[in-house]
Amino acid sequence: MNLNAQDGRRLLWQMLRIRRFEEACAELYGAGKIRGFLHLYIGEEAIAAAAMPELRADDSVLATYREHGHALARGVPMKAVMAEMFGKREGCSGGRGGSMHLFDAGRRFFGGNAIVAGALPMAAGFALAEKLRHTDRIAACFFGEGAVAEGEFHEAANLAALWRLPLLMLCENNLYAMGTALDRSEADTDLCAKARSYRLGAISVDGMNVAAVHDAMRHAVAHVRSGEGPMFVEFRTYRFRPHSMFDPELYRAKDEVERWKQHCPIAAFEAHLQALGLAVDRPAIEQEVAQELAAAIAFAEAGQWEPVENLTQHVVAPVAAATGVAP
Repeated sequence: MNLNAQDGRRLLWQMLRIRRFEEACAELYGAGKIRGFLHLYIGEEAIAAAAMPELRADDSVLATYREHGHALARGVPMKAVMAEMFGKREGCSGGRGGSMHLFDAGRRFFGGNAIVAGALPMAAGFALAEKLRHTDRIAACFFGEGAVAEGEFHEAANLAALWRLPLLMLCENNLYAMGTALDRSEADTDLCAKARSYRLGAISVDGMNVAAVHDAMRHAVAHVRSGEGPMFVEFRTYRFRPHSMFDPELYRAKDEVERWKQHCPIAAFEAHLQALGLAVDRPAIEQEVAQELAAAIAFAEAGQWEPVENLTQHVVAPVAAATGVAP
C-alpha cells in the first residue's frame, strides 16, 4: 500500500469515527437511550475502514448485526445511524431496524442482518442479478467465522462457484462465534481451505493491519470484477468487547483480551504513519470526530418516535393492494 498523508489521515479518521461512535453507543446503552441488543465493533475497525473504499458506490454491500462500522464506512451519515440506534423515525431504517438492521438503499447498503449467515444467500442473489444484467458490479458480504458452520455459507459458496457469480465473501474471523471458540466448533479451523473446497479463490490476511486489508481487498475486488469468479477473504481480527452488551464474557481469559489490545489497529496504524514520516494531526481528527458525534447524538435525541398508528405499515399490505378491492 502506497500511503500519502491524505490517505493516512482518511483511514485514521475513519477508524476513529467508528471507535468513538461505538464507545458512545456503549455509554448511551447504559443510559437507556439505546435498547435491545448491541454488538460492538471495537477492535475490528481496520477492516471496514480499509475494505469499504475499494468497493464502488454501485456495488451491493451486506453485513452482519455488528455492522455499525460498515455503515459508517459506506457513507451512511452518522446522524442517521445514531437515530436508528435510538429507534427514531429519522434513522436510516426509519427507526424499525435498530442496531442490527441498518439499511440504506441509496448507498446500496442492504443490512444489517440478525441471522448468522443470513446475508450470504441474499448476497449471492444480488451477485446473480448483476451477472444476468451483464454489468461489472459486484456484491460484497461481510460475515463472521461462525457463519462458516452454517448451511447458508456452503449453499452460497457452492452456487457462487458453480455459476461464477461476482460475489466477494468477506469473513471477519474474530475467533469467537458469540461465546464459542473457533476450535470448539470447527474440526478444521482453516477457513480458506473450506472456501477452496468449493473452488473459490481464497486469501487470509491480518485484519488488524490497515495496509494488509487494503491490499487484500484491492486484489480480491479486481479478481471478482474482472469475471474471474467469486472470492473469499479471511480477515483475522479480534473484538475487544464482549459479544453483546448482555454478554458476561465467561468464555475467554482477560489476559487474552489484553494481549490482543496490544495490537490495536488504530495505535498500530498511527505508529506506522509516524515511521513513514507522514504527519497526521490526531488531536485535530479527534476534535472533528467529537463534533460529528455530538451532532449525531443531538439529532437522535431530537428525533421523533413513529406514531403507533403506523405499526402495521410495511408489515401488513393494505386491503386494496392485497385484493384489488377498496376497503
